[in-house]
Amino acid sequence: MVVNIIVVVTAILLFGILAFWKRLSNSADFQATLTPLASIMGSGFLVSAPLLGGLVGSWAVVMMAILLLIAYLIGEAIRFNIKHFEPIENKGNGKAQHVAFVSRLALILAYFVSVTYYLQLLAAFALSSLGVNQDWLAPLITSILLGTIGLVGARWGLDMLVALEKYAVALNLGVVGALLLSLVVYNLGLLGSGAWQLPDVDSTIDLSDVRVLMGLLIVVQGFETSRYLGDKYDADRRIRTCRMAQWVSGVIYVVFISLATVLFDREMGSDVTAIIRIVTPVAIVLPIMISVAAIGSQFSAAVADNAGAAGLLTDLAKHRMAMKYAYYIILAVALFLAWATDVNGIIAYASRAFALYYALQCRVAYLVAAETADLPHRTWKRGMFAFAGLFALAVVIFGLPSGA
Repeated sequence: MVVNIIVVVTAILLFGILAFWKRLSNSADFQATLTPLASIMGSGFLVSAPLLGGLVGSWAVVMMAILLLIAYLIGEAIRFNIKHFEPIENKGNGKAQHVAFVSRLALILAYFVSVTYYLQLLAAFALSSLGVNQDWLAPLITSILLGTIGLVGARWGLDMLVALEKYAVALNLGVVGALLLSLVVYNLGLLGSGAWQLPDVDSTIDLSDVRVLMGLLIVVQGFETSRYLGDKYDADRRIRTCRMAQWVSGVIYVVFISLATVLFDREMGSDVTAIIRIVTPVAIVLPIMISVAAIGSQFSAAVADNAGAAGLLTDLAKHRMAMKYAYYIILAVALFLAWATDVNGIIAYASRAFALYYALQCRVAYLVAAETADLPHRTWKRGMFAFAGLFALAVVIFGLPSGA
């Protein structure tokens, strides 16, 4: 009972601080950090433990660390482009500009997939929390939500729904903080009683597992949002806060997987919502809190990516296409994906779509680095961008859905 009270109080306090404390809301550095941090933590945090645990067992924390390292290298390419490519993006007509244009097309594709991914995940958590196991209901719920967002966007715009993102983010991060605290208490209790031990799950890793791990890149995706906040923050602030967001999220992920490993069991498999079940022994209130936070955060993320995709579409059309038609295009593509894939499949597709965008951004960084004669450590940076880009390309080609 005490743990449940602590969990609820912690979540409420964190939610209140993040949502209503003026000092934070007025801090440009905090807000510029919160945007990529919330995106990184939004959905990946919920699915990372069960998917990694079901795939590689006790090696989950090591595999997560590798994913985070690769993501950080890609993040360095994104940050390099903010500093060195943005000032010349609309000047000249060189290779970097051509690759950057193609990368924007890839980002639109990634947004199409991610909108579907977020809402399929929302449907999965909603059905799991209700104990419903009807496969046809998930795409139906996703379709209803897609239709609602698309039609609202086409008719009135999504500004009102996007404004709710602040509270969804605060709720999600509040639950994350409460979950981490409860896991610390749970692990300490097991250590104190001498009952702590690694789970009896399959921890072997083969080539197929590696391909599935590559398909989980989406769980640490989101840092690229700093690249497109230029109308709000200057380049130095975006670079600094993007790096901070990856550091903070990286620590949280590693700590979370480390603490959650003791909860892994053989029944997780590829169930993306298994986090609801496995945390029940920690605190009775956690499954309800996680479900509510998941539904809110996934809806908010879907709205944000819908708006982002519509903006990119109209921008690429040089504003000769009305915004409502952009929403209709997104709706049509997302509806197709909702019925053509399941939640595990869409995770891999989303990873591959964003990986294509990342590969192209790494290529841009490589080209700009090659053309900048006075760049410090130019050879080392080019090698890093080439490695990160090739890994992202390998995800596009070889990534597999969980359970494949």
